[in-house]
Amino acid sequence: MGKRKERGFDVLASLHWPVCLVLGLIGFIGIQYGIGWLWGSSSHPFLAGFAKAVSMGLDRPLAWFALFVCSAAAFASFLDRRRRRRLLESQTGMDSLSSMDWRSFERLAGEAFRRQGYAVKETGQGGADGGIDLELSKDGQITLVQCKQWRSQRVGVQTVREMYGILVDRGAAAVKIVALGHYTSDAAAFARGKRIELVDGHALLATIKGIQARKEPDGALDHPLVFVGGLAVCLLFAVAPPKQQPERPAIVPNASLPSSPAPRQSTIATQGAPAIRTASTPVQAAASPSQKVYKADPPMSNEELRDWEKRNREAMKILEKTTPELETAPTH
Repeated sequence: MGKRKERGFDVLASLHWPVCLVLGLIGFIGIQYGIGWLWGSSSHPFLAGFAKAVSMGLDRPLAWFALFVCSAAAFASFLDRRRRRRLLESQTGMDSLSSMDWRSFERLAGEAFRRQGYAVKETGQGGADGGIDLELSKDGQITLVQCKQWRSQRVGVQTVREMYGILVDRGAAAVKIVALGHYTSDAAAFARGKRIELVDGHALLATIKGIQARKEPDGALDHPLVFVGGLAVCLLFAVAPPKQQPERPAIVPNASLPSSPAPRQSTIATQGAPAIRTASTPVQAAASPSQKVYKADPPMSNEELRDWEKRNREAMKILEKTTPELETAPTH
C-alpha cells in the first residue's frame, strides 16, 4: 500500500472527539477576542491590517467557521469510533476477514490493539517509505505495526528484515507484523529471538474472538447522548456573551464652593445699653460644610416694632450723653 496523504481535517478527526471540541472552543475564543488584542499594536502592516479588519466584524465569521470545522471533526471522530467497535464485533471468521479491504483491515487491527490497552496512532506510512501503519503506546514503550492484507501471497523474509531495520533505526521496543495469510519459513526463522512478533490471520481472529467474549459495554465516549451534551456545552460557551466589567463611576472631587464672607456685625459696647437689632439683618442658620444657608427673621408685629423703636431712641440718647464732642480744628 502506498503512503496516504492526510488532510488537516483528517488529522483533526483522528483525535478523540472531546479534544476536537476543546480545540474548537479555544479557536473560537482566540479568534474573536485574541487577534485584535495580540496584533492590534503590531508594527507589521499585514498583521495590523488584519487585526483592524477583525475589529470591524470579520472575527465573528472566522471564529464560527473554526468552531464549525472542529465540531464536524469531532462528529467524524465519534462516528469513526463507533464504526471501529462495530467492525470488530461483526467479525465471525476468516471469511469476514478476507472480505474486507486493506483500509478496513488496518482499522480492525488498530481496534484490536486498542481493546488490549494500547494507545493507537495511525501513521498512514504503509509502503516503501517506512512501512509503519500503526504506532502503539503502552507503559511508555513504543511498538511499531505493519499490516499486510495479502490473501494469497505469504509474507517473506524481506519484509521482516525491513521491519527489523526500522525497529533499530527508530529505537522502538518491538515490532508487530499483522498479516491475513501466513509467513514463509525464512521469515519465521529470522524473527525468532528478536523483538519481532509475527501475527497471522488465525492469531488475529483468536484475539478478536477473545475480545468479543468479554462483551465490554460501550464507554462513555461512545454514547450518543454524551457527544450531544458535549457539543451543546461547547455551543453554549460560544453563544454566551462575555461578562461586561461594570464601569467604575468617575470620581469627581467635590468642588470647593467659595465661602461667602460672614456678615460683619459691629457691636457697640455701651454702658447698660440694650442690644440693637435691625429688622433687615438676616440671621445665619446652621449650614452644611459645603454651603451656607441664611434665613430671614420672621416679620415683627406692631407691638414688637414699637418696642424696637423705643429702645433705639433710648440708645441714641445714651450715645449723645456719653460721646464727647469733637474739638474743631484751629483754622490758620
